[in-house]
Amino acid sequence: MDAYVRSPIEAGKDYDLENSDARAQIEFRNVSKMYGAVAAVSDVSLSVARGEFLTVLGPSGSGKTTTLMLLAGFEAPTKGEILIAGKSVGSVPSYQRDQGVVFQSYALFPHLSVRRNLEFPLEMRGIKSGERAARVDRILERVHLGELGDRMPAQLSGGQQQRVALARALVADPPVLLLDEPLSALDRNLREEMQGEIKKLHEEFGITTICVTHDQEEALTLSDRIIVMRAGRIEQTNTPEALYDRPVTRFVASFVGEANFLETPSFEIESDPPQPTGTVPIIRPERVGIAASRAPQRLDADRRQFVTGSVDDMIYAGPVRKYNVRVGSCLLVVREHVTSGQHTFQRGDEVRLDWLRSDVRFVTD
Repeated sequence: MDAYVRSPIEAGKDYDLENSDARAQIEFRNVSKMYGAVAAVSDVSLSVARGEFLTVLGPSGSGKTTTLMLLAGFEAPTKGEILIAGKSVGSVPSYQRDQGVVFQSYALFPHLSVRRNLEFPLEMRGIKSGERAARVDRILERVHLGELGDRMPAQLSGGQQQRVALARALVADPPVLLLDEPLSALDRNLREEMQGEIKKLHEEFGITTICVTHDQEEALTLSDRIIVMRAGRIEQTNTPEALYDRPVTRFVASFVGEANFLETPSFEIESDPPQPTGTVPIIRPERVGIAASRAPQRLDADRRQFVTGSVDDMIYAGPVRKYNVRVGSCLLVVREHVTSGQHTFQRGDEVRLDWLRSDVRFVTD
């Protein structure tokens, strides 16, 4: 698809994103958004590199959607500055920011066919009919809807409507793509399929993408980098692997995945390195091994901590089994992948748990 690289960043002017020497394509500098006395976004600073897939993750009310609306130009910051390719866009209306947007509701025109939905943003840019038709044909094939161009949105499944919404956002080759909870209306299987499709489209087009979601799995699957927000502020920013493996606060550890908090255990915590002052040790459930209480120890036993307890409950979830194990005053969660011939523990069974001392992490409140 032809590169569409000229973006009207300043009112009345074109700005060449490809030839910009700006360090980051998108920047927030101490941005806040107030609704009366309530700060929906509070002193947020962030930068997004060209071609990066950044996900803003957080629960309802964390400020993630407001952050996206500020970038899209649908809301104006109360204070602070937003820059695209080094240029402030505070006075630039949303329709001049040259960004593709996919809304949670898809926002397709119900009275227009799929093809006409895709042609509309090209018409608004003054692209001639021949070029419009060629672009629409290419993007329809790319999202596997080549035979459905004449259908109306109501004649499509949820997954097909999602593809049309993505195609409409991409058809004009915008430098920036904004996704607002794009998969929340889909069932689990279709959501996983569309995650793969979005990832492939991002790799193919190389468009700087900012996605807002409350779905941790979605964020971990799609992103180059994740921002976790809480109460209008950024709690932590890192790659998916680092964010999951090295959370810095209790909130991040519990919101991104699941964690055993070992703050008042009935056993002494062994860790490598030792526990820093003012922190709480945690261990991820999949890092904990489970075995019969008298089973032989692992070969690397000298690097592990061992505790004994009894099974409170076992939950079967297809590819994994989840055990709740009572160890003194602690209830520890263990998650193991199901394999053929594997022993299944039942409620009341005495078991031994173990984990590498180096897998213990430390978080603050």
